Amino acid sequence: MAVRKDFKNPRVLGVLMKKYHVDNFIRGWFVGGFEPSIIKTEDVEVAIQHFKKGDSETEHCHKIATEITAIIVGRVKISGVEYNAGDIIEIKPGEYAVFEALEDTTTVVVKYPGAPNDKYIKD
Repeated sequence: MAVRKDFKNPRVLGVLMKKYHVDNFIRGWFVGGFEPSIIKTEDVEVAIQHFKKGDSETEHCHKIATEITAIIVGRVKISGVEYNAGDIIEIKPGEYAVFEALEDTTTVVVKYPGAPNDKYIKD
């Protein structure tokens, strides 16, 4: 494998990559208007979440945010529909959803705009 001659070592340039671990964030949420957060913003929220087979979340909706969930590994059921690794689900504001992990699962979740306290449990 050839090494690019124009490559510049970030350490030489004084720029250092920072390393974080998903377990150091609350439920995997690492971008948003909360602490801890790598990027503190109200524009968007981003999480990497791990679920064990049988884990579930109470049926809820968001009144402001759209939620996009990408299934990275595993299989889930959201509101009665099964999704597999590679599927991306968009849930619009006001749409109630219930989540269940059918096997050990990893997801990436994006909520926009960021909206603290925008989770409404179905009665």
